[in-house]
Amino acid sequence: MMAPASSAGEHAERFTLLRPLLFTIAYEILGSATEADDVLQDSYLRWADVDLADVRDTKSYLARLVTRQALNSLRADARRREDYVGPWLPEPLLLDDQDPSADVVLAESVSMAMLVLLETLSPDERAVFVLREVFGFDHGEIAEAVGKPAATVRQIAHRAREHVRARRKRFDVIDPQRNAEITAQFLATAASGDVDALMTMLAPDATWTADSGGVVSAARRPVVGADKVARAIAGLMRRAGAGLRVEMVTCNSAPAVLLYLGENLEGVITLEIVDDKITNFYVMRNPEKLTTLAVTREISRD
Repeated sequence: MMAPASSAGEHAERFTLLRPLLFTIAYEILGSATEADDVLQDSYLRWADVDLADVRDTKSYLARLVTRQALNSLRADARRREDYVGPWLPEPLLLDDQDPSADVVLAESVSMAMLVLLETLSPDERAVFVLREVFGFDHGEIAEAVGKPAATVRQIAHRAREHVRARRKRFDVIDPQRNAEITAQFLATAASGDVDALMTMLAPDATWTADSGGVVSAARRPVVGADKVARAIAGLMRRAGAGLRVEMVTCNSAPAVLLYLGENLEGVITLEIVDDKITNFYVMRNPEKLTTLAVTREISRD
């Protein structure tokens, strides 16, 4: 039975109002904007059939609905990620003009470093961690979302939190302007091909991780160490030659560089900067994961 027009309008209005939040939940659970969009579409179809008279808290209800759908998608995708060629990185997210320093918790939660770390959690741990630590849902609400008793959710939350803390000991308060300056300096230095100058900008254990999915050329294993990374960057710039065009943007609340050859987007490099040194380069080369950069996204914890 189709919902009355007035009811359908209210369904759409409530969902649209919360869409940035719902997208952020799905994206953080999945690490994929494409799959998050699919989850939201499926969730809306289910939401459209709900009797609004039975909904006491729209935000909590929709968050639970989206979480369940995202978990289903994550579990179904587990084997495909295991068989992935080379490193698997989250899909980069091109953000609108949101200031990353305005909500440090949100910025950290969508950072490449955090999303890569979340990949080491089980699906349930990941969903519980995201809902509890990022969005502040209580254990009862999370229990309904993941289909487990509240006592079990508490245990999962503690285990996931300790796992993350052990591997992500700190993150800096974000200074977008300073990070942009360092990124611009890095691009100028990389273009010069001066390996020694590049090394001064990198942390000693700087890491270059590239995701090609086996579709295009890229290092199949992470490159670790300032010297090796600097030489890899200099070689990349030399091979690209004069046809390379770069554009500075913000991806995942961090400075990033779009790489073009002619009009073709060849990749995006997201930088992680700690204490004014570049610690990680997350390089997306997989064409399938670059399509999401066609539009900017709005993320939210509210």
